[in-house]
Amino acid sequence: MNTSIPTNGQLERTLSQRIQALYRDELGHRTGKITCSLCGSKAVIVIEDSITQPEQILAKEGQTTLAEEVRSELDDAIQPRLKQLIEEVLNVEVIDLLSDATLETGRTGIIAVLKMEPTVRASSATQRLKTRAPL
Repeated sequence: MNTSIPTNGQLERTLSQRIQALYRDELGHRTGKITCSLCGSKAVIVIEDSITQPEQILAKEGQTTLAEEVRSELDDAIQPRLKQLIEEVLNVEVIDLLSDATLETGRTGIIAVLKMEPTVRASSATQRLKTRAPL
């Protein structure tokens, strides 16, 4: 068995950790929980508490339009680095990256459309299920 090929779960964890580091290093912002799910040739990412302090202050002061513009500009600025990070972790080309954030909930949702499914090895739990005899 080749253990150098990561499992689905390992890729999802690595992607979550690297995205969290990207937000911290590039935006100086500590996000909340990041959930990544690989679904065939798509990666679905939800970032909790993704709204930065300046955006929160603008929204709280009634400057919602300006806060949304700042969020949009930040998303545009970070998107190339996010795309590169996803490609590095999954070792697959990202052909489209869709994202949106909600000021009210502080969440960002991202869908990365991949050129193909990432190569993963079956987890030990999956292996055990496949080797079980039918009931």
